[in-house]
Amino acid sequence: MPISHVLLRRVYHAVATLNWLSLLVAALIHLLLTYICLAAAGEVKLTGNTTDFLYYYVTTATTVGYGDLSPSQPAGRIIALVFVLPGSIAIFTAVLGKAITDLSTIWRGRMNGLGDYSDRENHTIVLGWQGLRTRRLIELLQADLNAGERIVLVDKSQEQNPLPQQLDYIRADALSNISALERAGLKGAHRIIVRGTNDDEALAATLAVSTCAPAAHIVSYFEDEATAGLVATQCPGVETVGSLSAELLVRASRDPGASQVANRLLSGATADTAYSMTLPKNAAQATYLDALFALKRYYGMTLVGISNAENSAVDLNCPPNTKLSPGDTIFYIADARLSPDSINWSELKT
Repeated sequence: MPISHVLLRRVYHAVATLNWLSLLVAALIHLLLTYICLAAAGEVKLTGNTTDFLYYYVTTATTVGYGDLSPSQPAGRIIALVFVLPGSIAIFTAVLGKAITDLSTIWRGRMNGLGDYSDRENHTIVLGWQGLRTRRLIELLQADLNAGERIVLVDKSQEQNPLPQQLDYIRADALSNISALERAGLKGAHRIIVRGTNDDEALAATLAVSTCAPAAHIVSYFEDEATAGLVATQCPGVETVGSLSAELLVRASRDPGASQVANRLLSGATADTAYSMTLPKNAAQATYLDALFALKRYYGMTLVGISNAENSAVDLNCPPNTKLSPGDTIFYIADARLSPDSINWSELKT
């Protein structure tokens, strides 16, 4: 193997293993020495103007070589052959290789769940992966997310991100691992969905997120009603969900079509979906009957129930004269979610 090849390989290896600061220093030193050597060789065309010199150096280092600027003196050509070309190309190649390596490392790290989304805000975190069930959950969530919003999945069983096009992934040794949850953006999350492989895992994760993210809306799934009741007692801000399969079977047997109604109300991918909205401070106090007519007439919303701000219990069959006040939560059926800002609340009293 030619000596020049061995030398270039060693130079490249030495430069490529440096950090970014060292690479920058090496590039500046080589740039300065190139200028000094060419100026000493009398290459006025190359060194007489800073812009021309930088243009020549960059086109040489990147092997573009337009040829409009080149050494004209024998000494200058020797310097370019022996020092400028090998050094600048080696540095440029090392910088390019290091940039590709760093980007590849970051991408692989994110795919393997080693990313950091701690600065993210108003997003959704899903704890736990159960194959097709979680895939369906993600699909339903995406049908109701804001444009550009990315879900963050936290799980311990997946080696890599199972849905890289749909969500970001954090791998944890346990769903209750605070460090992993913080990397998922726990403190800035708007909503958190917990579904562990069993109730014990879901309970531990629920206690962890409710302690570290009290402002987030937390929904946890439990098979055992006793565990769900325990969470409701200890963490009143957490909304617990259990299996409704038995209830749906009974209701569908007594009232044909009830399961279809439930599926449409709960699916954000279809029209006629059930949503909730908290009445803003500028909402005029009105009765349930007034709000029912006004929201249907002007906004195509079907008001089905309310939850009083002082009493979180949901009433789906309100008396007509029930008062609605700012801070109350209303539940309605519509083809799409509406923002409180899109409603003229003074119309509720008409």
